Amino acid sequence: MMTKRLALAVGLAGLAACATVKDSFTRPDYEQVDQHKVKRLAVVTQPLPDGKQALGELWSLIARQYINQNRDFLVKSNTTLAEPATDASLKALCVEGIEGVLLLVPEVKRTQDGADEAVRARLMRCEDGQDVWTAEATGSWGSQDEKYRERAAQYVQQFGPEVEPYVVPTYKLLKATLDTLPNPKLTEQDIDEKIELGE
Repeated sequence: MMTKRLALAVGLAGLAACATVKDSFTRPDYEQVDQHKVKRLAVVTQPLPDGKQALGELWSLIARQYINQNRDFLVKSNTTLAEPATDASLKALCVEGIEGVLLLVPEVKRTQDGADEAVRARLMRCEDGQDVWTAEATGSWGSQDEKYRERAAQYVQQFGPEVEPYVVPTYKLLKATLDTLPNPKLTEQDIDEKIELGE
């Protein structure tokens, strides 16, 4: 009996480590409206995590690549802005061919062996500035994880050694958050376009 209890406790602890999403909301009319017309996105991290440009670029690129590889959206661009987001700064990203803007509002704090991180995320549709989806997540992770070693090395090569402690925590936080995104309905033409993105 004790062994079963211990196994259950260990199992629950493992679940708790993954359960980082505190809140997630998708518009109730998503399937009727946005599923068919908000497919092509720009990602922006705003303001910069810990005031660091390289960290902001890391967040935006991880989000872009993760969504293009694991969700049905087509992320066409990723950027960062130092100032807190405003309606005007988000609308400015709604250039031709962009139907929605995914905003990531990060909080990061370096720890001895990793980072405490949190994010507030929202997907705004360009047509009228309404939120299609929102989520909040938080978590604390170490910087070392064998499963992400090669991926971390690629980001460090691209953005420099200052991002290294943050790669694994950021990836894990954004994965949990972005997995709550709804999936749009793609046409055959959309699918061909997504294949061309090649991420």
